Amino acid sequence: MIDPPTHTRPNRGVRRAILLLGAVFGMAKAAAAAPYTASDLGHALTPFGAITAGNAAGSIPAWTGGITTPPAGFSNGGEHPDPYGAEKPLFSITAANVETYAAQLTPGIQAMLKQYRSFRVDVYPSHRSFAAPPAILAAAIANAGTAQLAPDGNKVLGAHTSIPFPLPKSGLEAIWNHLLRWRGYQVRFTAYAANPLASGDYTLLKNQTELLIPYASGGSSESGVLSYYMIATLSPPLYSGQLAVAIDHVDPGEHPRDSWIYNPGEQRVRRAPEVNFDTPNTQSDGLATDDDLDLFNGSPERFNWTLLGRREIYVPYNDYDFGSPRHDYAEILKPHHVNPDLMRWELHRVWVVQADVKPDAHHIYAKRVFYYDEDSWEGLLADEYDHRGALWRVVSGAPICYYELPVLTNSANLFYDLQSGRYSARGLRNHDTKLDFFGAPLLRADFTPEALRQAGVR
Repeated sequence: MIDPPTHTRPNRGVRRAILLLGAVFGMAKAAAAAPYTASDLGHALTPFGAITAGNAAGSIPAWTGGITTPPAGFSNGGEHPDPYGAEKPLFSITAANVETYAAQLTPGIQAMLKQYRSFRVDVYPSHRSFAAPPAILAAAIANAGTAQLAPDGNKVLGAHTSIPFPLPKSGLEAIWNHLLRWRGYQVRFTAYAANPLASGDYTLLKNQTELLIPYASGGSSESGVLSYYMIATLSPPLYSGQLAVAIDHVDPGEHPRDSWIYNPGEQRVRRAPEVNFDTPNTQSDGLATDDDLDLFNGSPERFNWTLLGRREIYVPYNDYDFGSPRHDYAEILKPHHVNPDLMRWELHRVWVVQADVKPDAHHIYAKRVFYYDEDSWEGLLADEYDHRGALWRVVSGAPICYYELPVLTNSANLFYDLQSGRYSARGLRNHDTKLDFFGAPLLRADFTPEALRQAGVR
């Protein structure tokens, strides 16, 4: 994940939009009365459509550009120092006082508090840390004047590089903001996954991942590839050597996901169209679906999407301590949920988006409710319901700002299954891991069946 390569120049619309940014950094003028218009972007609204001003109570601050200067002691690829590490919780929410704070809690987090007496929400002062390169912010402003949904909603027309709809008017526009948000251009990293039993016992799976996002480098929403993804399992020996590649196109209705897997036991590559939608994710022990990762990925075609508006809620945010090398995995992974001592929660405005499975479509979730950070469009929380209408799973992120780019994104995804009492943790990078945004450029040829076959043979 890097800024667009130097050989890729922003198009004329981006260059014009850069001029519109003006003094958005440091600007926190009072929000204009809704409905907002494109002229508010970079003023009353941030370039991504968030309300620039803080809330009336002062418990949510204004956005002043986010973290654009790394804290002292930071070096590329190393630990990300916590700029708020000296702060203490303002208060804690437990099963004993959950009703007091119910208006600022999602149904899923309320259910976690009531089901697990050991679960706790420690609330800290709020900081709007999201930052992005000026070209990414400018592209969002430019997209506001050109982007529109295709008639079937499964494609965006007239957008490039950044979120297409900083002024979302529908649930589909909102979910496309999440899918096309700024995540950087490329990254390589190693990380661990674990699926603790109710007893707390777990096995660590170590993976190496490569991600290339051409859309973020001046790509168009009308044709081409959104992202290339490869994951290789390194340990334990039982799973070592398993490889998978997934290619997501910007128009999934016309070009569904391409995916292949390599199984070392078979020593062959096979196409895997099932790596999509509600297929149980192979590394989650059945506790998450393939489209649960990243708090929703892939085609939105199986759901009807409703934009429920903005809401102020307590969400995981600035979770630097959770990913710190000071903590080993035994300290993090506890029965039923991760260690609440290591999670930081803050009050933030989020966009609430509801997805209801279409009558003629199949999915194991009948309803999903997503809570997207209004600043970054990163997924922070999700509630997922079964076909009886019962709350089934609660998904949580753990976002931090990666100072190299900059970008705010989840350092881990946590999938809590309330019915089994278990959970899956993905993306743990506390120890023996690497995060590389600036290595040798990833190539599209690295994500082909032939490349997968060669990697498997090695």
